[in-house]
Amino acid sequence: MLGNIGTTELIIILVILLLLFGSRLPTIMRSLGKSVNEFKRGMNDITEDPDAKKDAETKKDEKPTQAG
Repeated sequence: MLGNIGTTELIIILVILLLLFGSRLPTIMRSLGKSVNEFKRGMNDITEDPDAKKDAETKKDEKPTQAG
């Protein structure tokens, strides 16, 4: 279906999209970038060792005691 699109047609389509969504394009790209970062962070949390994550959380929650 889209196998016969040439360079000229692709440029025309991109210009039309830019005219339609030009004012909202930065917002759309920013939200897309945030969602990609959240997805990567979630994937890293899943693949990390769960025991190491628990140890880091318990160390962060512990308050240091002051002597004296």
